[in-house]
This record gives sequence, C-alpha cells and structure tokens, in this order.
Amino acid sequence: MPKPVVVLFSSLLLPPSQTFIRAQGEQLQEFTPYYVGSRLIPGLSLPPERTVVVNRGGIWGATQEVLFKVSGFAPNLYRQVRQLQPALIHAQFGLSGALALPLARDLKVPLVVHFRGADATVKEEYARNASINHRVYFRRREALKRETRLFITVCQFLKNKLLEQGFPGEKILVHYHGVNVEAFQPDESIPREPVVLFVGRLTEKKGCEDLIQAMSQVQAVMPDRELVLIGDGPLKPKLETLASQVLRRYRFLGLQSQAEVKNWMNRASLLVTPSITAADGDAEGLPNVVLEAQAMGLPVVATKHAGIPEAVVDGETGFLVEESDREGLAVSSLRLLQDTDLWQHFSANGKERVRNGFDRSKQTQILEEIYQKIWRGEQ
Repeated sequence: MPKPVVVLFSSLLLPPSQTFIRAQGEQLQEFTPYYVGSRLIPGLSLPPERTVVVNRGGIWGATQEVLFKVSGFAPNLYRQVRQLQPALIHAQFGLSGALALPLARDLKVPLVVHFRGADATVKEEYARNASINHRVYFRRREALKRETRLFITVCQFLKNKLLEQGFPGEKILVHYHGVNVEAFQPDESIPREPVVLFVGRLTEKKGCEDLIQAMSQVQAVMPDRELVLIGDGPLKPKLETLASQVLRRYRFLGLQSQAEVKNWMNRASLLVTPSITAADGDAEGLPNVVLEAQAMGLPVVATKHAGIPEAVVDGETGFLVEESDREGLAVSSLRLLQDTDLWQHFSANGKERVRNGFDRSKQTQILEEIYQKIWRGEQ
C-alpha cells in the first residue's frame, strides 16, 4: 500500500540556507514528501520526480507565478497536486502558508503552517511592501488564522509572537526540528585549533558587528585566536572593512557546504552566535547552527535572543549574554578559551543535551505522529 503524500510547500525551492526542509522531508518514514512551490532557484537539489512548481521559466512562467501569488490561480499546479491526493499541505514559513491557502481550499485538505523566524517577528510597517509574498500574507493573514488546521513554531519565543498577533493559541504547537546527531559527531582525532567560528548570513540580526568588536577584545588578550566567518550577505563589505580595522587574524570564507561547516565545527574552539533583534523586528527562531555545534561538542557563546536560550543552557553548554553586549561576548569567550576543564564540561553537556532533546530522527517521528492525527481528523 502506497504511503500517504504530504506536500511540503515553500515559495522558493530551495535556498542553500534551508537544508532543514529537505533533510526533514527526506527523513519521513510514514509519508512520501513532495516539494511544491512557486519556482525553482539555484540552491539545494530536490528529487525532480517529487517536485512541482508554478513557474517553469520564461515570461509566461513568471506571469503564471504572479497570478498564482495574487489570486491563487494556477490550474496546472492544482491538477498535478490533486493527482497526488495529498493527506495534507505543510507550508514552510508563514508567507508560504498564505500562498498555499487557496490550494488547500481547492483540494479540501488540511493546511499546516510552520513559522521559523522573521515570518513571525518582522513589524508589519516594514514588511507589508517588501515583496508580493508579504503583501499577500498580510491580506490573507486573518483567513490563515481561521482556516489553518495547525501552526507549528520552532520555539516557544515564536509561539509567543504569534499569540501577540492574535493567532489562536489552541492551534499553535512548539516543535523543535533538531539535527542529525549521527552525522554531527566530532572526530576526536582532529585537534582543536585557535579558531572562534561564526556561521550564518551576514545580515543585521546576526550581530556580526558586535562579534568583530568583541573579538578585538579577545585578541588583545589572546592574539593567536582567529575569527572565521562562514556565510554571505548584504553586510559583508561593511564587515570586512571593520574587521580589517580592528582585528589581527580573521577570515571570511563565504558560503560553504554543510560538510565544510561540519569540518570547521570539528576544528574550532568556540562558536559565537551574537544574534540581535533588527530595527525592523527581524529575529531568529532557533538557529540550527547552535544545535549542530553542541552536537559536535563545540561550546557556544550566544545572546539571550529568540529561541537560543531554549537550546543553549547558560553555564552548562555555553554562555548567554544580553543582545549587543560586546564586553560580555568577549569575557565569556575568554573564559572558555582559557579554561580547559570548563571547555570539556560544556562540550560533554552540549552533546548530551542535543541527543536528549534535539535528535532529528526522534523529532521527525513526532512530526509524523502530528501528521497522522491531522490526517485522521484527530487534531
């Protein structure tokens, strides 16, 4: 008997930063995932036989995409998805939930919408005119509140944000997506290097200006420590200029594969995640990087931001400081870089915490149980 189909809907399929969507989809055991969206973009590869998009290229494709977003009109997409007889649609991010709403109505299947960060935090006055997707989201948001079967958030922080916006509390569930703890294991034969690591997009909410200034304080005490930044983004030129002015040793490596990120987590001495709330309200959900680092036995210094305190236990698996506290970032980093026993304690605790609470295989099993309940009409 064939497995029931779950449609994983995301407007763009699939940016390099969204490995968690593909990883979770491909780990499903009781359901067959199909990836459905507005269009394909350069990034993560998806199984073509299980991928369906509105815009297949050219002017006509772009026109069809706009029509779909604005009005929900996409007869070819509806026909293809209807043939799959999906059990439910699981929209990735709030904006994609609004785009998928007409499709769920037409197919008369339950809609699940997953909020992961900025989609629940950016202020409406900043976001409303940011893109067609944003305009559609705010136009359909009240309908989304009424008609969505279940809202999932990646942390309690985001659930609270949705409650503040009038989303029905009885429909909101916190579910941690987790990491592959079998893949993210340290190779103890590789020696740790004097590297402080950052992994993430170079945008305002990532707090990299604070990190660079804090790292200058670290290097004043330990000049051999090097800051390695993995990721790209609009602030890269500005950050490179700042680093050249205040740091002795640093590297901007740009985008790297997951394998290379894992390699650096195995070699580094510390991960710093100095996230802040951006001026427009943009905030994290629960950055996967802090889970991956702890799974690799890499202690974390981070800020008390969004869902990070739900993953990093202050004083046990890492240190947490207030947002934009550059001195706090520097002092906490120096404590771990200078105290081998403390480092080992945090390293062991971090691995245990992720295995116990953020194992992706266990979390995916829980997600499939949620799917089953929705499919059977029990939730």
